[in-house]
Amino acid sequence: MDETSSAPRVWTSRGGTVGEPAWDVALLFPPQGEWTEEEYLALDTNRMVELSDGRLEVLPMPTIFHQLLVKYLCTVLDRYVSERDLGTVLFAPLPVRLWATKYREPDIVFLRRDRARRVHGQPFGADLVMEVVSEGEENRERDLVTKRQEYAVAGISEYWIIDPRDRRVTVLTLDEGAYRVHGEFVPGATARSVLLPSFEVDVESVFASGGADQQAD
Repeated sequence: MDETSSAPRVWTSRGGTVGEPAWDVALLFPPQGEWTEEEYLALDTNRMVELSDGRLEVLPMPTIFHQLLVKYLCTVLDRYVSERDLGTVLFAPLPVRLWATKYREPDIVFLRRDRARRVHGQPFGADLVMEVVSEGEENRERDLVTKRQEYAVAGISEYWIIDPRDRRVTVLTLDEGAYRVHGEFVPGATARSVLLPSFEVDVESVFASGGADQQAD
């Protein structure tokens, strides 16, 4: 995911965020490391917040460039899925339950119609997810390494990584509990899915959808 700062903001032990004042209201929240699923899902906020092993990670607001890429990819995927009545395409903000202590908010989520799952009203796992890689080394590691491991453990069949810095789309497919690279696609090539055999995306069009200024916004 492509956000305005280089790393997600993590709430401190008494609810505030690192480097910010600890407002009195923050004392009403559980300490870091002790958040439950129920408390996380009851949190009323207009920010993207993920739950990781009892800790909250508050994500910065996405940039215009990020949103344009997500809009393009979501439109293309939703058209493909809807025409074939394959399931549902959703987009962030939307908590997706990977397991009891782990909720992530992928940029784009595909749920097969015959395997739609819900826990506490939220999607439980997914069949395909897409992430636009964030700027900054910490966020790059998060999208390229951490989430790759987590989505594999959660049994998500396919993971698309859209990397604006390297102008590359990587398609990963689940094989015996770990992802293998189906293909790395650059402008001039067409990225293709394994899970959805006839679904393909022109890579040049993906990055062009972000506008002439690319990530300068």
